[in-house]
Amino acid sequence: MNSIQSIAVYCGARTGINPIYTHMAYELGKLLASRNITLVYGGGNVGLMKSVADGCIEHHGHVIGVIPQRLKELELAHPELQILYTTQSMQERKMMMAQLADAFIAMPGGFGTLEEIFEVLTLTQLNYHHKPVGILNVEGYYDLFQDWIIQAHQKGFLSANNSTLLKFASDPILLLEELERCTFYPLEEEMKKQ
Repeated sequence: MNSIQSIAVYCGARTGINPIYTHMAYELGKLLASRNITLVYGGGNVGLMKSVADGCIEHHGHVIGVIPQRLKELELAHPELQILYTTQSMQERKMMMAQLADAFIAMPGGFGTLEEIFEVLTLTQLNYHHKPVGILNVEGYYDLFQDWIIQAHQKGFLSANNSTLLKFASDPILLLEELERCTFYPLEEEMKKQ
């Protein structure tokens, strides 16, 4: 099993219309605190970002925020973070979060959330790192994304192994357990199978 010490959580700077999103973000933060896993996130004090950070902080967990200077005022950096890094660009933010994390979880969000999870998933696929990547699929938010992955495999754009790199669960405990069980094929083995 992998020893996960830190997880980067990508999620919306908005809460969405269903209160379950906020609740599950808070519960994920609480779970990370209970497991002594450091939360790495975008540093904001708004939306689901605030909820996941609050859940971790209020249960005595460790939180690291990473926020670009340009967004620091827009997203109102969380005032209770133990560590807050300010970057000059979004690219620097993503790179720092990826370096600080042992695994990655996406929750409901918009374009930015998808872009972030796709980037780390692609790095996993190309063997730049061996860090597990998961989706907390709250209320079926990512069902169509899961269907797209199946279609991409069926139509020959994803190998069988790559189509299972991204782990899905609707419950944070089950997702964390799934990420801890992850193993990855070395790139050479994957290329032989294509």
